Amino acid sequence: MTIGEILAGESKNVEFKENLPEKSIKYMKSVVAFANGTGGKIIFGIADKTREVIGFDREDVFKKMDAIANAVSDSCEPAIIPDITLQTINGKTVIVAEISEGRQRPYYIKAFGRESGVYVRVAGTTRLADEYMIKELMFEGSNRYFDQALCTGLTITDEDIDALCKAMKEQAVKNAHNEEQKASIKDVGRQQLRSWGVLIERDGKDYPSNAFAILTGNGGLHVTTQCGVFKGTTKAVFVDRREYHGPLWEQIEEAFQFVLRNIHLGATFVGIYRQDIYEIPPDAIRELIINAMVHRSYLDHGTIQVAVYDNRLEITSPGKLPMGQTMERMKEGYSKIRNEALAHAFAYMNLIEHWGSGIPRIIDKVKAAGLREPEFIGGEVDLRINIYRGQISDTVDLNRDLNDHNSAEKVPDNGSKVPDNTIKMPDSSTKMPDSEQEQLIYEYVLENGSITTNKAMELLNVKQRRARIILQSMIEKNWLKKAGAARSTIYLKNTERQ
Repeated sequence: MTIGEILAGESKNVEFKENLPEKSIKYMKSVVAFANGTGGKIIFGIADKTREVIGFDREDVFKKMDAIANAVSDSCEPAIIPDITLQTINGKTVIVAEISEGRQRPYYIKAFGRESGVYVRVAGTTRLADEYMIKELMFEGSNRYFDQALCTGLTITDEDIDALCKAMKEQAVKNAHNEEQKASIKDVGRQQLRSWGVLIERDGKDYPSNAFAILTGNGGLHVTTQCGVFKGTTKAVFVDRREYHGPLWEQIEEAFQFVLRNIHLGATFVGIYRQDIYEIPPDAIRELIINAMVHRSYLDHGTIQVAVYDNRLEITSPGKLPMGQTMERMKEGYSKIRNEALAHAFAYMNLIEHWGSGIPRIIDKVKAAGLREPEFIGGEVDLRINIYRGQISDTVDLNRDLNDHNSAEKVPDNGSKVPDNTIKMPDSSTKMPDSEQEQLIYEYVLENGSITTNKAMELLNVKQRRARIILQSMIEKNWLKKAGAARSTIYLKNTERQ
């Protein structure tokens, strides 16, 4: 322990005690909390309020060390073995009790029992764990996954299973990056769902796991995505709010479109062509929403929250970081899967690529767009990620290759005024396409700002190939313009048409 660390004060991994308390319960809660978290140190001999080094007399310091070791051994279940050492600071001797991250969770105080003796560390304080947190720790301690557990109370039929398999195949095709990948997609069947843990086979009959319920939006697990737009930089004033239910892939698409409708859209001139660009890269937005869906805690009854403020996009995912995961490791690409069945299903549907690569890819895309690096907050109760909004010029003349999609997504850091992108409904003087199908699409774009192929299919009740033909025809007639690529492709109003 250095003077610098002492001056930094207590934190989620450090606690000070001026003396060795007569009643060990006064520090045993923190011992248990450290074991249930990422570990930590209790420093005896430093005043917690003033951070003054008090120290102990050399004559009885070893007796105090033995007392700490015995108290921890007698008070905690499962057994916790602290590493107790002496350290000299400013010529005074302090006792350092280091508690490692435990693997046999949940740890609790024997006298209180597991129901009321489990403690966790939150923002530098020790708190009694609530019911959901205890369940989370139990799954971690037994090396099991909540999403692969049997979903009690949900009954499914063969038709329900077949419908999920069909929907997942459709998503996999829709999210394919190219024709080669699309052609390689195989049907997903019951055996595959069993191997992932989406189905549980017992006595020759298939039962739904929690993953089945989560994916389909059934089973009473309250899987919801809340989206909101706020005036200013706090939640004081609502501008708009939406709540999305149903299959996870639909919630992802709805939340993604919600964000695109509520951030600014500018344009870049690539040679003689105008190309629309968003102030935040759409690929990064979509990947961030997907990451929240697959890695959140579904034991926690909270919801994923997608909030658009004047200065940032904020996405909050319920649940602490999984055991063994830290902010630093996550940003470096280390993957710690919380929901293994969902991860397999998302990978099949081409919603995620390589496990663990999502966060580094988001960081790279945001930085490449000229924005500051995303901000990661929390990790003890929930995880919040902020992407700060940039300012884009309405007409930026950049002489770049039209086919260079990555560079076309960059947002110039020129301090220009952000254009108003308020969506206006068509009035009687608004010119409309001749075709009835094209009119439906154009009205939707005028109202919502953009449309995807998937939404056009739903709007017109046509197959994907027909929807793409209609959208391409509207591009050729200068009604629409295309933005983004692959899974993030959207169609916008062609602003050159008056």
